[in-house]
Amino acid sequence: MASDTQPFRTYVEESLDALAGDPGRDVLLHRERRVTAGEFRDLVHRMARALLARGIVRGQTVTLLCGNLPETIAARYAAHLIGCRVNHLYNKLSADSQAAIVRDVETRALIVDPRHLDRAVDITELVPGPDVLVLGPAKVGRDLLELAAEQSAEPLTGLARPDDVCTIRHTGGTTGHPKGICTTYEQVRPARGATAGPGEEPPRLLVCTTLAHAAGMFADGTLRGGGCVVLLEEFEPAAVLAAIERERISHLFLLPPLLYQLMDHPDSAVRDTSTLRSIVYGGCQSSPARIADAIRRFGPVLVQFYGQNEAGGISLLGREDHDPLRPDRLRSAGKVLPGVEVAIRDERGRDLPTGEHGEICVRSPSLMKEYWKQPELTAQVLRNGWLHTGDIGFLDGEGYLTVVDRLKDMIVVVGGHVYTTELEDLLNSHPQVLQSAVFGVRDADRMERVHAAVVLAPGSTLEARDLRDLVREERGAMYEPTVITLCDALPLTDAGKPDKKRLRQQAERQFSPA
Repeated sequence: MASDTQPFRTYVEESLDALAGDPGRDVLLHRERRVTAGEFRDLVHRMARALLARGIVRGQTVTLLCGNLPETIAARYAAHLIGCRVNHLYNKLSADSQAAIVRDVETRALIVDPRHLDRAVDITELVPGPDVLVLGPAKVGRDLLELAAEQSAEPLTGLARPDDVCTIRHTGGTTGHPKGICTTYEQVRPARGATAGPGEEPPRLLVCTTLAHAAGMFADGTLRGGGCVVLLEEFEPAAVLAAIERERISHLFLLPPLLYQLMDHPDSAVRDTSTLRSIVYGGCQSSPARIADAIRRFGPVLVQFYGQNEAGGISLLGREDHDPLRPDRLRSAGKVLPGVEVAIRDERGRDLPTGEHGEICVRSPSLMKEYWKQPELTAQVLRNGWLHTGDIGFLDGEGYLTVVDRLKDMIVVVGGHVYTTELEDLLNSHPQVLQSAVFGVRDADRMERVHAAVVLAPGSTLEARDLRDLVREERGAMYEPTVITLCDALPLTDAGKPDKKRLRQQAERQFSPA
C-alpha cells in the first residue's frame, strides 16, 4: 500500500519504468511488425492523453473488443494509467452476450480492433452510448491511433488509487450468465514474470490464446521481466510449432486441451522446440496420462498453475514434480503458493482433515473485491475473508493440493457421485483416446445421466462399447456413461476450455423426447 512518503504506483507505471531502461529493444512482435520498448511506452502515454481528451476519466469503464495486437496491450495500459476500469470481451461470445456485458459494466468507451468493427456496430445498436474508438481507420467511431498521434509522449503520472477497481473480468459463460469479477489496482501488482538465468537469452513468450484471459497477465510479466512477447492471433497447432522454431520461443502458456493438440500434431515431431524452457498449463482440469505424454514430447519444461480469477494464484506444480512415472503427483495441482492459505471444508464450513474431500477455500491478498453489482452472490462466495472456490479437492500429507472436480460439474447418480475429472482421466489413459469431456445431462425424469464426448486418435478402431467396458472394469457400473459420443474435436471456449455448456445443450437436443 502507498504511504505519505511513497506515492502509490500502478502496475502500468512500474512496468513502463522497466521498459525505459532499453528503449531500442524489441518487446512485441506481430506478423512482420516489431515494436520497441520506446515505441510501446510512447504509445501508451499518447493513448492515455487521447482518452483524457475525449473526456474519459478515472473510475469509468473502458471495454476492449480486441484481438491479439500490440495496440490491445497498449490500450489496456493507457486506460489503467488514467484510473479506468477495464473489461476485455471474449471475442467469440454472441453479440447479445457482449452487449449485455457492455451495458452491465457501464461502458464509457468501447475500444475496437478494426477486424471486429462489424460486431462493434451490432453491439452499439443494442447499447447506444459508448464512445467508439478504433485501433486504426474506420467507417464508424474515431481512430484512436490518429488521436494518440496528436498527443505528447511525455510520461503521465498514474491517476488510479489503490482501492479503485482495475479490472472487471467476466467468466467465460460456460455455466450460465457471465459474472464480473472485480480486482483492485492494489491487487494487480506487476507480475514477476520470466527472467533469464545465467547464460540464458532473455525470455521470449508466445501468446497464442486470447489476451482477455491469462495470456494477458503472462504478457505483462514478460514485458516487465526484460523479455519479448510474440503475438499470434489464435491457436493453430502448426502455426504455434512454426513460431516456436522461428522465434526461438522460451515460454508458452496453454490450456490443457490446446497442449494436447500441440503434441498430437505431426509437426511436433519435426519442429525444433528445444528453446522451450517453460510450458505453463492450467485454466481447467488436465489428464495425468496426457501430461505424461507432453513431458515425453517436450522434455522437463512443464509447470502447472492452479488459480481462479476470483482468487488469483493458488498453487503450483513445478518442473521437478512432473515425473511421468508419478501419475498421482501429476494429478495434483502442486504446493500452495507463498502468502496463500488453503482450507478444505465441508458443506457446513468445518475444516476437514488431510486426505478428505471438500470444498477448496482460499485466503490471500489476491482475492477479488466483489462480483460487479452482485452483492448477494459476493456474500455467498466471500465469507469471513475466505473465498469459497466451488472446487472439490483435498490436501495430502506432503502438502500437495489435488482438485477433484467442480461442485457444479459433479454428477449425482443413483448410488453416489461421479467425479467428472476422474472419469476423464480414465478415458484419456486409453492409448487411442486423445481428449474427453464428461458432463451430466438430465433425462425426462430429471435424473442425471453420465455423458462423455471422446476424441479418438487418427486411425483408431475403438468403439463406444470398448470404452464402456473399460470404465465398468476400472470404476464400476456407477461410472459407466449412459452415452459416449465419438467426435472429431471438442468445442472450446474463447479461453480454450472444453465447452461443457455447449456439449450439454447438444446432448439435450439430441436425446430429448420428441
